[in-house]
Parts: sequence; C-alpha cells; structure tokens
Amino acid sequence: MKSNKQIDVTRALALAGTFNFLCSCARACLLPFLTLYFRHLGLSPAMSGVVLGTKHLLTLVWSPVASLLSKHYDMRRVVISGSVVCSAVVALFLLLVPSAGVDTKTSTCNVSRVTVGPTQSPSSLGATTHLNTQSLVTSLAQTRPHPDSAATSKTSLYHHDGDDDSPPHVSHNNISVMAVEANNGSHSLLTPLRRRRSEEEMHFDFLGSLKVMDTQHQLFFLILIIVSLWELVSAPLDWTADDGLYEYLDFADAADRYSSSEVWGLLGAACGVGGAGLLVSQLPCVIAGQTPRAAAHFYCYAAVAALALPVATFLPLYLNKKRDRANGLLKAVRLVRGSPRALLCAITTLLVGVAGSAVDDFLLWQMQDHGSNELHMGLSLASALLSQGAFPLLAGRVSKLLSPGKVLTVGAASLSLQCFYYSFLWGPWAVVPAQVLSVLSRGALWWAVRVQCEDVATPGAERSVRRVYSALSLHLGSGLGSFAGGFVVQRFGLMWLFRGAAVVLMLWCVFLPLLQCRAPRQRRINYSRLLAADASEASDSESEQERDWLDKAMEDDRSNNNNYGRRVNRWAP
Repeated sequence: MKSNKQIDVTRALALAGTFNFLCSCARACLLPFLTLYFRHLGLSPAMSGVVLGTKHLLTLVWSPVASLLSKHYDMRRVVISGSVVCSAVVALFLLLVPSAGVDTKTSTCNVSRVTVGPTQSPSSLGATTHLNTQSLVTSLAQTRPHPDSAATSKTSLYHHDGDDDSPPHVSHNNISVMAVEANNGSHSLLTPLRRRRSEEEMHFDFLGSLKVMDTQHQLFFLILIIVSLWELVSAPLDWTADDGLYEYLDFADAADRYSSSEVWGLLGAACGVGGAGLLVSQLPCVIAGQTPRAAAHFYCYAAVAALALPVATFLPLYLNKKRDRANGLLKAVRLVRGSPRALLCAITTLLVGVAGSAVDDFLLWQMQDHGSNELHMGLSLASALLSQGAFPLLAGRVSKLLSPGKVLTVGAASLSLQCFYYSFLWGPWAVVPAQVLSVLSRGALWWAVRVQCEDVATPGAERSVRRVYSALSLHLGSGLGSFAGGFVVQRFGLMWLFRGAAVVLMLWCVFLPLLQCRAPRQRRINYSRLLAADASEASDSESEQERDWLDKAMEDDRSNNNNYGRRVNRWAP
C-alpha cells in the first residue's frame, strides 16, 4: 500500500461487510441458545448466571488489551484468523461435558431420568424418603418374629382356644407389643436415612463448603473453565478487525463510510438465530442414539466460522502506528465524565445492559416453560433483530418529533415494557408482539447514544466515546446483570426477574427527564465542518477579517474627524 491508487474502498467495504455478516451469524447460531444447553446439562440459574457474567467481564478486560498487543506486534491478521479457528474448536469442547443427571424438561423432548440430581428440592426428596421408609418399616414389622418367640409360655404372641386345629388369634396385648417393636425398628432405620438426607441438603447450598463437591458443582467449574478459555480466544476478534478496517478507510480518506458495514452484522445475527432455530427444531430429540439435538447449535457455529476464515485472510487492514488507542480510551472516559448529560446517558446504558442481560440469558427459559421450541425461539429473536435494524428508516421522523434525550428515555421505557410483558407469557408464540418494541428499546436507544457521542466527542474521538458506552452496556452492565439475574431466578423465579427489571427501568425513566432538565446544556460545535474548510476558505476568511478591521478603523477615523470638526466649530468665535 504505497499510494492511494491501490485502495479499492468498495471492495474493502464488501469484504468487511461479508466478514461481519458471517461472524455475527456464527455467534447467533449458538450464543442465544447457550443457556438452554446449560439448563439441559443440569446447571442451576445461579450457576448459569455466574458463567455468563464471567464471560462478559473477561470480554470487557481482555478485548482492548489483546487489540493493543496485536497492533504493537503487527499481528492483526494472525490474531483474527487464530481467533476464528480457536473459538470454533474450544466451543466444541462443551459437547464433551457430561450431564449432571438432573431431570431436564423441554417443550418437545421430555427426557426424564430416574436418578436424583442435586437440583431436586429438599422437600420432595424428604417426602419420598419418608414414604419409602414407612413402607419398608411396615413390611418388616409384619414379617419380623418376636425376639422371645422361641419360648411358647408367657411370651407367645398367639393365643389358642384349646383346640389344636383351630387357627390362632392375635390378642390385643400382642398387637401393642408388635406396634412398639415396629416403632423402635422405624427409629433405627430412619437414623441413617436422616443423616444421609442432611448430607444431601448441604449440597443444595451453592455457596456451601466445596470440600465434598457434588456432581453439579464439578460440572459448574468444568463449564466455567471451558467458557473462560473460549472467551479468551474469541474476545480479540471484534476490536482487532474493527480497528484495522477503520484505519484502512481513514488512510483512504473514506472514514465517513465506516458505519455502513455495521448493518451487515445485524442482518447476519438475524439469519443465524432464525436459521439455527429452524434447523434444530426439525431434528429428532436424540441424534445418533446419544447426542442431544441441542449439540447442532455448536456444529452450526463451527461451520459458519469455517466459512468466515477465508474472508479473514483478505480483510482490508492497515496499521497506523501514530494513532494511540489507549490514550484515546482514557480521553473518552474523561469526556464522558466531564459532561453531566453524557453521564446520565452512561448510567442509562448501564441499566439497559443489566436489564438486557436478563432478557438475553433467561428469556428462552421462560419461553421453554410455556411450550416453545427452538423454532419459536429462533424466529422470535430474529424478529427482534430485524425490528431493531428498521429504526434507521424512522430516525429522520423521530428526530423531528423528539430530542435525543427524550428518545433515550423512550428507549429505556420500551425495554421496561418488554420485560414486564415477558413475565406474563402464556404460549409458544406469545412473545412475538413484544419483540416489535425492539425498534425503540434497542434501535432508538442506540441512535440516541450515538448522537450523544457526537455531541461530547472531540475530533477523532467519536469511536472511542462510542466504545465507552458499548462497554458499559454490553459488557459491564451485562456481566452485572447476569450475576444478579441468576441469583434472582434461583431465589424468586423467572417471573419476578423480568418484573424486577421492568420496575427498575421504569423508575429510572421517571427521574431521567428531571435530571436532564437540571443538567447544563453544552453548545454543540460542528468540528467536522471546521475541519472540512480548505485553505482557500481559510484565506478568504482571513482577508475578510482584515477588511473588517480596516473598515472599522476607517470608520473610527472618520468619526473622530467629524467630532473634531464639530468641536472646532463650536469653539470658533
């Protein structure tokens, strides 16, 4: 790349759009359905939340670090290709994890196991143990001989009427003696069972002692290690490819066309989640006699990632060593912190990320409990993504009616309504009407965030400010939401998770307009227009300034002369 004539911007944008489409499609084939697979393996909601929260926090920390290292050592293409391959391979390791033996339920594949897993409730386990013990005690009491039955004198259990051929009769005293013996026997049998029951109850405590680790906790730590490794190899992909493309277009003086490749990522995600849901729903419950059909999501992820690998070798990348991205992020943080309105927008995106993680992590659990299968889930998520992508068609009209601050409030309120609606699902397709609100809850909200980024950012810092907001919402907020959401579902249930998220967001939407009114409004400066001015315009402005200064001086001189003449005439005799 020695001259600008070798740069084909159209080809670069086509390759970048194709790569974004395939990568987003691969992730959408698996990530939305990952919590369902955790549920199938036997993880509790709290454990699933910890795994997903750890995944988000690792992305928050490792993505910028890995991107800086790849730029410093000029290994961007190697990092991108290696991330595509390694992420597909490590994700398949999750298929090697055995199930914890917990009863699993799905909408179409009802797989019930006889084994009692650690997620079974203590009350049901105690009731079953008590009934089995009572039946065992009763049968033993009826067949157990008396200890002194060898002596036929005073301790005989049966009373004869004197006739040897007459059947024996059981006396009332002997019945009471038998009851006492059965009672004593039941206490002796219940003692070890109660001791075992108390030991099993210790395993239900998620934060309990890990000295005696049960199957579920072993499964949890194994999945946590694999998912952490998976995120370490896949996290550098987005930032590294994004930086290389932007610097390439910036070198070709076409940085204004950088955002045109983002829409392909949204379309790829819609195709991936819808196509994977349609494909998996057509498969039998068990593949090849032992593999659950949920494993098809992993194979789809690996297959589409393999298609993205050849495109990664031809990606347009450019290394601009003069651009220091680390200082750019720190400067962006200072810009956001120094503006009250930008801070309010940051808090809103953080809360939206927390509530959005509850939807992303556990909405499919709620749908599964109401009879939905992978077809309903995939098509409903695809409709939400397409609805989100349709907002740019309405952005012009919305901007004329509402200010960006009001659009931000409307977006958060729409997500609150969605969460509240999700808590009242009643059937497989009941979730679809709420997905239409994604045009406001996700599309309008991120449009308002982008406008806020343009208002607060200095020239060249727009992408860094946008990354600060995306990190607050998609990584930090989602991580905190996954941790909190898992424990809320574990303690109160899915319904109260969505209702709690709806209440928190609605309360914030009540106070947000009041805080925006009290925040000082900063005057927006059109830096792009100032930077676009060429030398001729600058020279013209300088000559105009000189003429204005000369005219003003001449006017002052004429006014002084007139005043002097009037004074002379007044003083003349």
